[in-house]
Amino acid sequence: MTDLSLPSSLSLSVAADHPAYAGHFPGQPILPGVVLLDEALHALAARQGLTVAGGQIRSAKFLSPVSPGEALRLDYAATASGVFRFEVVAADPAHNRVVASGIFAFTAFEEAAS
Repeated sequence: MTDLSLPSSLSLSVAADHPAYAGHFPGQPILPGVVLLDEALHALAARQGLTVAGGQIRSAKFLSPVSPGEALRLDYAATASGVFRFEVVAADPAHNRVVASGIFAFTAFEEAAS
């Protein structure tokens, strides 16, 4: 799913001093995947006016580590069935690097589609 032109995006913000960096990994900190997905899921739910409780991660791939202070962007698109394809991108001025991709589903969309 790398390099897709997903129609919508929003920025993600994970503080460089987020406590998850401290133990993952000492001396060379990277953002744990669960924190990255949590931030992305919350941001997308808020943007769509949905609750996180109704959200489900259908699939996720971690493609590149995220270091403290990296600027991140969530690119996403809704499918006809109401699930969201997404990519989390490290938005470096020189180039964009996809760090994660996958599919989120929200119960509200699935019930509305029925």
